[in-house]
Amino acid sequence: MNVLITGITGFAGSHLADYILENHPDVTVYGIVRWRSRMENVEHLRGKIHLIEGDIRDYVSIRSVIEEVKPEIIFHLAAQSFVPTSWKAPQETLTTNIIGQTNIFEAVRELGLNPAIQIAGSSEEYGLVYENEVPIKESNPLRPLSPYAVSKIAQDFLGYQYFKSYGMRIIRTRGFNHTGPRRGEVFVTSNFSKQIALIEKGKQEPVIKVGNLDAIRDFTDVRDMVRGYWFAATRGEPGEVYNICSGKGYRIKEILDMLLSFSKVKVKVELDPERLRPSDVPVLIGDNTKFREKTGWSPKIPFEKTVKDLLNYWRERV
Repeated sequence: MNVLITGITGFAGSHLADYILENHPDVTVYGIVRWRSRMENVEHLRGKIHLIEGDIRDYVSIRSVIEEVKPEIIFHLAAQSFVPTSWKAPQETLTTNIIGQTNIFEAVRELGLNPAIQIAGSSEEYGLVYENEVPIKESNPLRPLSPYAVSKIAQDFLGYQYFKSYGMRIIRTRGFNHTGPRRGEVFVTSNFSKQIALIEKGKQEPVIKVGNLDAIRDFTDVRDMVRGYWFAATRGEPGEVYNICSGKGYRIKEILDMLLSFSKVKVKVELDPERLRPSDVPVLIGDNTKFREKTGWSPKIPFEKTVKDLLNYWRERV
């Protein structure tokens, strides 16, 4: 079976490739790379996966890749996925995320293929959530608070529309926060970990710069998240949408304290106004009941292990 992963060189994409190779040796893994893609996340997979140059924003390019691979499953993970960037570059965020996905759908349709397509949506789609709506079910109203969230809602609804209009086997997932080794340094858990690793080695003064520490987020280990993506594509119901989450919320300050407990350094915590967002989502805790009951998935990796593995990842790199 041929599987195509868009965004394979990214955080989740590389872990998904790891998961498939380890657990499904009969599957051939293909991934799309751009000429400027950073390759460090997949260096260890050279010779085990097939990388093809392409760009989801270029229809001819993506059609050519899909025609060559003829995938039975497409995992669509490529995106502009950093929320703060979406305020600075809303046009790029909307183009990459919405047009990029439309190009994939149109290429599949024009080629007459019928793969299962998993779309990696986001809990950011829910946006403003009221206290009486937590934990959040898939039926909750969507009240986006960033251009990124708007782009993910558009991807989500395009998936539903193409399923309804053309019978395409599209499964939509709304992944809540996920972290672990290889997480980009701009994301909060990784940023804290890198700063601690730098302080431990004397490469940064013992001050950790932070943004909003009061936000509450539902975190899942990336290795559990990508197993969820596989379950969604192979066991999920086309046309449906599923939350993938742990169901447990952590205040960002708790995560910082946990990271500091794994280190001997004494630090001062300092608010950096640059790290505050124009509008932030106060609480995101998901309800994974629908997904769990349909696929049998549940998170396996304790959050303390996730955080420790992430800190050790940065200790090896700074």
